[in-house]
Amino acid sequence: MTAFLLAGVQLRPVFGDVRANLAASSFWIREAAARGARLVVLPEAASAGYVFTDRSEAARYAEPVPDGPTTAGWAALAAELGVWIVGGVTERDGDRIYNSAVVLGPGGHLGTYRKAHLWNDEKRIYDRNTDGFPVFDTPLGRIGVGICYDAWFPETFRSAAVQGADLVVLPSNWVPVPGQPDDGPAMAHLMCMTGAHSNQCYVAGISRIGVERGQEFVGRSVLVGPDGWPLADPASRDREELVTAEVDLIGTRRERRDNPFNQPLADRRTDLYSS
Repeated sequence: MTAFLLAGVQLRPVFGDVRANLAASSFWIREAAARGARLVVLPEAASAGYVFTDRSEAARYAEPVPDGPTTAGWAALAAELGVWIVGGVTERDGDRIYNSAVVLGPGGHLGTYRKAHLWNDEKRIYDRNTDGFPVFDTPLGRIGVGICYDAWFPETFRSAAVQGADLVVLPSNWVPVPGQPDDGPAMAHLMCMTGAHSNQCYVAGISRIGVERGQEFVGRSVLVGPDGWPLADPASRDREELVTAEVDLIGTRRERRDNPFNQPLADRRTDLYSS
């Protein structure tokens, strides 16, 4: 049996309070595990909040990976509960500061993804990813990672898919999009759905809620199947909660990729594309 429960944790991080955020995220990780989740995804910048005034303020709250308090705390939970965790942290590596997501399993730290596409003020706060889009092998399946604005670039999903990713997880801090109707899907939902459908992979877009230094965050975390359709209703706009769905990353590989007629990965015309 290769099916398992995937859980996203929609949080309201407290700006600058690493200890409180670790406690809150740990509570929800335990709750997800109690419900049977094997993989738990947390939002972007879940360790210390997001709306930093400048690079020096971000550096004050940044922590090393994997030895910082947030990553170490989540790693301890992963070992105790036998789960995998992906969550957003503000990372310090020497003099460099990154908007990062850590990937953890029962055996410890599997790796770190650093945001490639920096949005708005992030360009003057963070250093950029220069390592590409890693895909992590786990007993649950092959997991690719992006962060929030990365979903606006089809290359994020495709880079993971051509490496065999079964799932792309997107720790996010989604904000209101001008012109977006209240009764329609969030713009980010459309990005996640398109990325999933075009690359025949599952997608987990897990966002935060609340208002931080005047910036509103819209929640509405979503889990999407490889056919591009949400696996469950999106989360609310304003509540801390879990969004869950049963997925089968390994068991559905043949079904997802062996259509005799249409294979979005195999049918690519790389001889015609320009960069």
